[in-house]
Amino acid sequence: MKTASVKLSLFKLVFLFVFFSCADSKPDQVPEQKADFCSQIHSVDSVTLSKELEPIADSMRTKTGIYVLEDGDGAMVTRAWLAEHAEKTIDIQYFIFSVDNVGLIACDYLVRAADRGVKVRILVDDIMVEAGIHEILTMDSHENIEIKVYNPGVNLGKNLVQKLGKFAFDFVKANQRMHNKTFIVDDKVAITGGRNIADEYFDYDHEYNFRDRDVLMLGKVTGQMHTSFEDFWNHALSVPAAKLVNEPDEKFDSKNRFERLHQYACNPENFWPQVREKIQSLPQAFKHIRESGELVWLNEVLFVSDIPGKSEKADGLSGGVTTSALMNLINKAKHSVTIQSPYLITTKLGQDLFAAAVKRGVKVRIQTNSLASTDNLEAFSGYQRCRKDLLKAGVEIYEFRPDAKCRFDIMTGALQKKVNYTPVFGLHAKSMVIDDSITVIGTFNLDPRSANLNTECFAIIPSVKVANKVLQEIEVELKPENSWHTTLDWNPDAEAGIKKQLKASSRKMVPVGIL
Repeated sequence: MKTASVKLSLFKLVFLFVFFSCADSKPDQVPEQKADFCSQIHSVDSVTLSKELEPIADSMRTKTGIYVLEDGDGAMVTRAWLAEHAEKTIDIQYFIFSVDNVGLIACDYLVRAADRGVKVRILVDDIMVEAGIHEILTMDSHENIEIKVYNPGVNLGKNLVQKLGKFAFDFVKANQRMHNKTFIVDDKVAITGGRNIADEYFDYDHEYNFRDRDVLMLGKVTGQMHTSFEDFWNHALSVPAAKLVNEPDEKFDSKNRFERLHQYACNPENFWPQVREKIQSLPQAFKHIRESGELVWLNEVLFVSDIPGKSEKADGLSGGVTTSALMNLINKAKHSVTIQSPYLITTKLGQDLFAAAVKRGVKVRIQTNSLASTDNLEAFSGYQRCRKDLLKAGVEIYEFRPDAKCRFDIMTGALQKKVNYTPVFGLHAKSMVIDDSITVIGTFNLDPRSANLNTECFAIIPSVKVANKVLQEIEVELKPENSWHTTLDWNPDAEAGIKKQLKASSRKMVPVGIL
C-alpha cells in the first residue's frame, strides 16, 4: 500500500507539472481584420430546417435516420448548415471547444443563429476550456446564448494555487470529466461521435490531424439525446460561466461586440469560399443521400450516456452505464469484434473480456495509434504495458501510421493543395462493429479513464448496412499502407524515432489505472 501511495503522489506531481505548463498559456483574442469582409458576402437563403426535413417528417416520428460522417470536411459542413438553418434551439455539449480557426467560425455561426432568435446552450468541460474569460463572457452576454462549465475548479477562473489545491486534495473528483460530445438542433437532428470543436478534428490543422468519425441522426433517437443533455445541463456540476469569473470593470453589452468575430469568419483567408459553397449546396447533397438510400432508417437506435457525476460516490472506480453496455455487447458477440480506439489501455478485467471472446471463436481486432502517430504519450505508455497481454489473449492489433495514405481520401481537399502540407495523421475515431451487424459510434476510449472517470456517450446502431459501411472504411485503414500489424515478435515503436521513444518511457511511472 505504501508503494502504491508513493506512486500516486508522484503521478500527481508529474500530472500537475505537465498540465499547468500547458494550461497557463493564454489564447489570443479574436484577431482584428483589416477590411470589411462581411459586406462582400451576400447570402439570401429561404431554406429552413423544417422545409428540408418535410419529405421525411413522417419517418422521423417513429424511426431514426442514420448517416455516418467519415470525413472532417463533411462533418464540419453539416454542423455549419444545421446551425445556419436552426429555427428554435441548438444544444451543444463538448469536451473541447477551442478558439482556433474552426472554433472561431463555429462561434460565429452560433452568434448568428442567436441573432435570429435561436436559443443556444453550450456546455463544456472545465479542464480543457481554452478560450479567454473575455471571449466566454462576451458570448454568454448574448440574450439567446447560455454557457455552462462542467465540474469547474481546475481551470476557468482559478489561479495556480487553487488549481494545485484541487488536484492535491480532491484528486479523483478533479479527474472526473465530461467527455460527451453532442450537437442537437431543434430536437430533430443530432450529431455524436469522436470529434471535438478544433482544427485538428476537421482536417484543418497544418501539423497534426485526426482520423475521426461522427454519426448524423434524425428523428426518434434525438429525444433520448435531448433528455441526456437536459440531465447534464440541469445538474449541480454544470455551473453558469458568469458565476465562475469576475470581471467587474468589463462591459459586455456593446452593440458591436461580435463584429470582430463576424469579420474574422467572413475573411476568405480564414474561411475558404469553396467551403461556403459546400455549405450552401448541402440541401442538394442531402437530397441525394435520401433518395439513394444512403440515409438508413431504423426502428430502434439506442443512445447510451453516463449520468452526470459518474462514479462520484465510488472514488471513480465503479464504471458506468456506457462501460456496462460495451461489455455486454462484447460478451454477446458470436463471431467478430472490430474496434477503433485511439487510446488502448486494458486492465485485467478488459484482457479477460477479450480473451473469453477469443476462446468462444470470436475474431477480435483492434486498431489504435502507434507511437509515431499518437498525440498522448501518457496513454501510449499505458498501452505499451498491456500490449503483450492483449496479443497473448489472441487479440489482433493494428497501429495507425502517421503517414497513412488514406488521409488523402478523407482529408479536406483544399488544404491538401497547399505547398508542403504534410501533417501527421493520428487516429481519434471511437467505433466498434460487432458481428457485422451492430455499430457503436461515440466518445468511449478503451482505457480506464473512459471506463471509470469520464462521462461518455455513444449510439448503438443495429444495422447490417451501416456496419458494412463502417467496416469498409476500417478495412482500408488496416491495410499495410495505413497501419502496422503488431505481433508478439514485432511492434513499430522504433518508427517513431529515439526521442519520442524516450519520452514515452519516461511516462511509465504513471499508474495504468488512472490513465
